[in-house]
Amino acid sequence: MLIALSIRDIVLIERLDLSFHSGLTVLTGETGAGKSILLDAFTLALGGRGDGSLVRQGTTQGQVTAEFDLPADHPVRTLLAEAGIDDDGALVLRRVQHADGRTRAFVNDQSVSAQMLRTLGRRLVEIHGQHDDRALVDPASHRALLDAYGGLVGLAEEVSARARGWRAARTEAAQEKARLDEAAKEADFIRHAVEELTALAAEPGEEERLAARRTEMMRFEKIATDLADAQDAVGGNNSPIPGLAAAVRRLERRAGEVESLVRPAVEAIDAALNALDLARSHLDAALREADFDPHELERIEERLFTLRAAGRKYACTVDDLPTVAARFADQLDALDHGAETLKGLEARADAMEAAYRQSARDLSLKRRAAAEALDAAVNAELPPLKLERARFLTDCQVDEAAHVDGYDRIEFWVQTNPGTRPGPMMKVASGGELARFLLALKVVLADKGSAPTLVFDEIDTGVGGAVADAIGARLARLSGRVQVVAVTHAPQVAARAGNHFRIAKEAMADLDRVATRVAPLAPDHRREEIARMLSGAEVTSEARAAADRLLKGAVAD
Repeated sequence: MLIALSIRDIVLIERLDLSFHSGLTVLTGETGAGKSILLDAFTLALGGRGDGSLVRQGTTQGQVTAEFDLPADHPVRTLLAEAGIDDDGALVLRRVQHADGRTRAFVNDQSVSAQMLRTLGRRLVEIHGQHDDRALVDPASHRALLDAYGGLVGLAEEVSARARGWRAARTEAAQEKARLDEAAKEADFIRHAVEELTALAAEPGEEERLAARRTEMMRFEKIATDLADAQDAVGGNNSPIPGLAAAVRRLERRAGEVESLVRPAVEAIDAALNALDLARSHLDAALREADFDPHELERIEERLFTLRAAGRKYACTVDDLPTVAARFADQLDALDHGAETLKGLEARADAMEAAYRQSARDLSLKRRAAAEALDAAVNAELPPLKLERARFLTDCQVDEAAHVDGYDRIEFWVQTNPGTRPGPMMKVASGGELARFLLALKVVLADKGSAPTLVFDEIDTGVGGAVADAIGARLARLSGRVQVVAVTHAPQVAARAGNHFRIAKEAMADLDRVATRVAPLAPDHRREEIARMLSGAEVTSEARAAADRLLKGAVAD
């Protein structure tokens, strides 16, 4: 509930600090005293639209701060946690209004958007008045209010979940069908691609390995050529070995004749032959180690060419060819088995639709029953409010097109007189009638998802006597379940309050201006204020006696 409201430099309010309590609080005062200013300032703190004209003349900015005390499980605390706003107990909303029209919003001293402030404000306070369009008169809220009244919130959430699930299943089936239709257009290409890429059997990293091997072999090719030339010179057709061997044999035949002349030459040629033989062995070994196979090099180059051509054809890198092959294989599999998959998805969507429609029908029937009970409860509140010839009814229109909230369009209607055409509450009821309809409805719905603080702005305008007393009785009854703040001109309403503030406009002694003051009233002053409301400018003893009777009657009730 609201526990404090502080206003600085807003219109005629220079400085104001108010404390609020549970139960019924009333604000009274003469016309033009500043009640509207107070509510405009409060609305600003709740995220209402800012306006530079709200700033008190002669100042550059105004500020409004509203402090609330909420239970630990209130939904607003969940919103604070989701928004990352510190929540250490009390909740403080603050709005700074600059004279140039700019505004800044804060929650627990953390800067937030005006939208966030507005979202929180709507869950903390409901403001009802003769011309208000922010609370119960908004048809968008009527279905949720009916569900809360009938205890149907859980079923409504189940219907919403089933609607979302069905839509998702239907979307999945439609996407699968579109994928199959697209794949069918390119079926021949897909089959060819699968066959080609399967035969190619590209492997990740294969291009890099082949390129490295080709570079190595091309380097060995040059070395091997030089080694082969040397091998041919040592042991090939041009080798000196046969000639040297023949020369040694001839010299050895002459060795017996002149050994001293021949032997050194023979030994030298033998040594040369041995050296040549050793060189040939080394050359043979070097050629083997060079590992150069011209056929292998040719195969590597052909493989690289084929892989790179495939990459260009399928617009991918060689390393991505296995992924592309897998994708085409999946598409081919989808073509071969897609009809069965699609049939399964469509059957699932149909089953989810059937479940949604069954629960939506159940919800619709229960909403109608809840609407009848709500209508009876609200209509029972109308006669004391001088609406005995009027009728409240919940208009339930069924549209079996799938909606996340079910089949029903719910709107609160009224009939103000017998024989007239019922219609939407906001369009049919006059200002005074609308306020009383809203009060009757709020009394019935108070403990069904209501905000913790309700503000009623002059809903007793134009009524008096028994009707004003009935309004006061209902506000007091309502305040037993939620905090109620009422701006009123009716003494019958003011007499039932647990807390009473008087709003007055006072001239400033030292300045040529006026200011709005708000003060809590002690019991004696409260009697005097109610007497003023009864008699007007001149408070008579009869008015004071009447005020006493009202106060005593309120206590007795």
